[in-house]
Amino acid sequence: MIEQQIKAVVRNVPDFPEQGINFKDINPLLQNAEVCKHIINEFAAHITNTGVDAIVGIESRGFLFGMAIAQALQVPFIPIRKAGKLPGKTLQQTYNLEYGTATIELQVDAIEPQQKIWIHDDVLATGGTAFAAAQLVQKANAQVHGFCFVIELGFLNGRQVIAPISKNILTLAGY
Repeated sequence: MIEQQIKAVVRNVPDFPEQGINFKDINPLLQNAEVCKHIINEFAAHITNTGVDAIVGIESRGFLFGMAIAQALQVPFIPIRKAGKLPGKTLQQTYNLEYGTATIELQVDAIEPQQKIWIHDDVLATGGTAFAAAQLVQKANAQVHGFCFVIELGFLNGRQVIAPISKNILTLAGY
C-alpha cells in the first residue's frame, strides 16, 4: 500500500539534471502530509524492535524524514553533512561520484561507541553516499544496524554496494 501511495505522488522529471536521467522528484510527496505520515510510521514500525540507538540522516534530503523517524522512535537524530558545514572536530569520508569526488562529515562526538545506528536517505541509487556514511559511522566505532530509504532505484545496484555492511536494507518504493 505504501509503495503505491509513494509512486502516485513522486514526479518523474525526464532529462534532469542531465540528458538521459529520469529524476524522481519527491517534492510533491513532501506536500502530501498523509503520505508523509504513513512513510514515517512504516519506517518506525520496521525499525522499532531492532535495538536502534540513533538515526543518522544524510544531507540534505535524508534530514527530511530522518528527524521524524528518530522522533517517532524516541532516539537521537545525527546529521551527516557535506564537508565544511559542521563546527568542531569531524570525521571525514571521501567517496567517488560519477564525475569526481565528494566528502561528507560527522561530528566526532555525535555518536557513542557501539551504538546501533540506522542510516536514512531519501533515495538509494548507486549506494556510494550511503556506503560513505556507513564508513563514517564505523570510524566512530558504532555499528551500522541498517539502512532505510523512501525510494530505491534498483537498476543502479546500490543495494549490492551497501549489503556487505548490513543486510537490513529497508526501501518503501522501488523503481
